Amino acid sequence: MEFGTDFKPLTVQPQEIESLSFQMITRELGGHAFNALQYPVVQRIIHASADFELGRSLVFHPRAMEAGITAILEGRPIIADVRMVEAGIAKERIHKYGGEVRVHISDPDVVEAAKAQGTTRAILATRKACAEAPGGIYVIGNAPTALLELIRLVKEGAAQPGLIIGMPVGFVSAAESKEELRKLDIPYITNIGRKGGSTVVVAAVNALSLLAVRQAAESQNQSE
Repeated sequence: MEFGTDFKPLTVQPQEIESLSFQMITRELGGHAFNALQYPVVQRIIHASADFELGRSLVFHPRAMEAGITAILEGRPIIADVRMVEAGIAKERIHKYGGEVRVHISDPDVVEAAKAQGTTRAILATRKACAEAPGGIYVIGNAPTALLELIRLVKEGAAQPGLIIGMPVGFVSAAESKEELRKLDIPYITNIGRKGGSTVVVAAVNALSLLAVRQAAESQNQSE
């Protein structure tokens, strides 16, 4: 591969890139109202998206961070709406505490039932997850219909998620589904508007799992 004469190779070591990026994010974001537990999630989402507007639009239920960290440390499952979300989650930190990442969107029974009932796989995958994984962390970055179905089930008492990370991206029902989520008094992390997506919710989960590992290590040190 040939480069122009003005090309300058990157001299920063790979392990330093993330640290430098986080420093730049902190400088550019400036003042904010996020607390010490929430900010790592904001920071990683901005790092993943390079979108400060998205970062500033994040909304945290008051119990969201504590609920998410507790769910990870208790080994509760993480339910993703699509495979792309599953692929991006740092599973070794989830497995460390006995948890696993599940996604039902392509399960044969879900696909067959969706065709038979003339509904979306996202809706039926959400119903299946709620029946099998009460108290889990539900991570929705792509399917507003999944988030709306989860909200409906919560309102009816048929679902008791430990935490909802709901940031579907898109134009049809994406912003509206997040608005409905913000009306619930259960732990959630979401944002205002149409932005979101797989990389965004993955960043939130990975930030949570890092905080969980840190909390566990601090508890271990205090007990010794």
